[in-house]
Order: sequence, then C-alpha cells, then structure tokens
Amino acid sequence: MFRKTSGSILCPSCGKLTHASAPVCLVCGRRNPGMWGFAGPLRQIFRSWNFTNAVTVACIVLYIASLVLDPTSALRSRGLFDVFAPSIRVLWAFGASGAIPWQAGHWWTVFTAIYLHGSLPHVLFNVVLIRILAPEVEELYGPARLVIVFTVSGAAGFLLSSFLGVSLTVGASGAIFGLLGALVAYGRRRGGVFGRQNLQQYGLWALVLFISGFLMTGVDNRAHAGGFIGGCVSGLLLSMAERRAETTVDWLLASASIALTVLGFALALFTAFAH
Repeated sequence: MFRKTSGSILCPSCGKLTHASAPVCLVCGRRNPGMWGFAGPLRQIFRSWNFTNAVTVACIVLYIASLVLDPTSALRSRGLFDVFAPSIRVLWAFGASGAIPWQAGHWWTVFTAIYLHGSLPHVLFNVVLIRILAPEVEELYGPARLVIVFTVSGAAGFLLSSFLGVSLTVGASGAIFGLLGALVAYGRRRGGVFGRQNLQQYGLWALVLFISGFLMTGVDNRAHAGGFIGGCVSGLLLSMAERRAETTVDWLLASASIALTVLGFALALFTAFAH
C-alpha cells in the first residue's frame, strides 16, 4: 500500500526515528510527523525518482508526438532554427501557452507549455541545459525542491509572457532560467567563496543566454525574464539542502506541481479532441 500508518518512520523535519501514528515527534516536536501515512512513501519517491530524466523523456516524447500528428508541417522548408517544427495546430492541442490561450480560458497551459517545443534545435538545446542545470539545483536544494523550482519558474515565465502580449509560446527555457535563478539565489544566500563562485558563474550564464535571446528571432525573452524571477524567488524561499532536509511540505508541493502538470495535459487533450 502507498500509505504507511504503522511502524517506524523518519520524521520529515528532523530526520530522526519516530512512529508513523505518533501525534508529535518526540525529538523536534513536529505535529503529525507521519502525515496520515504519506510521509514515508513521499520521501522514498522523491529520493529514488530522477526528475531530470523524467523531464528529458517528457520533452522528447511530446516533441516526437507533435511531429507524428502532423508530419507535413514538420517537413515544410524553414530556416535553420525551425527545422522539423510542429504545426501551430498541434502545439495548441497539446497546450501551448500565451495571450490567446489565456483569453480562451486555458489556464493550464502555463504548466503544459513547459514540455512542448517548436523545433528540433529548440528541444535539443533545452534538454541539454536541463541535464546540466537540474542536477546542480537538486544537489543544492534537494529533489522535491527541484520539482517546485522548475514548475514554478516555468509557470511564472509563461504568466509574464502572456500578460505582456506574446500570442503563442512554448518551451522549457523559462524553467531553465528559473534553475539559473535558483542557483544565483543559492549563491547569494550562502555567501563565502563557494556561494560567490555560484553567484558569478550562473549569473553570467543567465546574462549571456538572455542577451543571446535578442540576437535570434522567435525567442520569448519575456518568459525568460519571468522564469528567472520565479527561480530567484523560489530559491530564496526554499531551504538549502545543507541547512535543512526536505520536509513533507516540500514533498506535497512537489506532488502538487506534478499533479497540476498531468491535469493540464488531460485538460488540453480533452479540450482539443472532445469537440
């Protein structure tokens, strides 16, 4: 069973042994350390599951699916950065974000659009950056907090982009800038030589990538800015792994992020194909 309502568990707050049904942890005093039986299983899931690999697979599978549903669009002649581009119709059906979807009431697109991409170079570039940056955030914050940062940043990027009038937009780059923002926030909070190195290194990355966005056509720099802000704020609000272990609240927020994303895709596909 998913729930563990009896026996020993590790307290989500202090990490010490306690009982799953205990009203309070005898070590740190946390109320309901067993979280109605969900504390232990949630800890196990987020410590064994690799979010970076899951995001990589999701981005690639959804990109391939978007080509398969409309192959004629993918084979149409375009510029170098638009090679094998899915059609607007398919991206809309899968949950592209932007001002137009928001006007149609498609709120869920701020989550689904993170995993959609507009061309082969687009998805490859973003996947490479995710696989470089996400493990760094996971090491410094923890696996559940990585999920929160990635989802919140991506959503914040698309919210700002939609609010500022970008009609249709997709891609994980807002969430990627959020990862950079969280790394910059870590460097700022930690201080010292290591913190300063993180701040300078990832701050420079963010600056170079942001400036590069103005040199290419079709880049949603507003989503980049929103994602970076979302990542900085998330990083400042979330605890660092070296200072405090992840708690049940972190795991529940991460679970909610994943649930909202899955729900978003269900709503997108229902809206697109049920009519």
